[in-house]
Amino acid sequence: MVLLVHHTTSPFARKIRLQMSEKKMLFVLKEEEPWNLSPDLYKLNPAGELPVFLNDGNVIVGHYAISEFLEETQTETPLIYGPAKQKAEIRRMIDWFDNKFYREVYQNIVFEKVNKRFSSGMAPDSKTLKIGLNNIGYHLEYIEWLLSKHQYLVGEELTLADLTAAAHFSVIDYLGDVPWDEFPASKLWYSKIKSRPSFKDLLKDTIKGILPAKNYTNLDF
Repeated sequence: MVLLVHHTTSPFARKIRLQMSEKKMLFVLKEEEPWNLSPDLYKLNPAGELPVFLNDGNVIVGHYAISEFLEETQTETPLIYGPAKQKAEIRRMIDWFDNKFYREVYQNIVFEKVNKRFSSGMAPDSKTLKIGLNNIGYHLEYIEWLLSKHQYLVGEELTLADLTAAAHFSVIDYLGDVPWDEFPASKLWYSKIKSRPSFKDLLKDTIKGILPAKNYTNLDF
């Protein structure tokens, strides 16, 4: 059995879910709240971090390690592929979203609107939220530039870079904070990713106490 221990709002877990779905893997999800982790989670990962991947006795922790493990063991549908230079570019774009985007956008929006609310009952800090909302435009401008050269973020075919970016955007899209109409190429790109079968289960996710934006599940938004 394949088990992924995750949290609904984690873009890293969402990336792994998309990756496994693209590879046609069957898996079971176990949700953990990052602000209220269970003792069982610490038995699997003493660091207390999500996601955690379990398969045939293997316990893999950390989204980078899990992604690379999947690429090495599920080779029928590669998502990091091509010449060495292209693989390096795919990994660079994955790192861009998992670090730069996460730090500049995701943390400033999702942590303020979701994690803060459930971990401490505090309202979002308007200044921090504004920083995140301003930064998202900068990242969308970069995506527009990338898409002016090819169909996807790295070349003409889907890669793990696209799934990583879409995983991050999906949580913010749930909250209704992505200005898609201002960035038509990015909107078309996200629509293509959102319409893939692998994205279907993500669109069923809900955040307890927070309703999704009206177009969150709309494939033709």
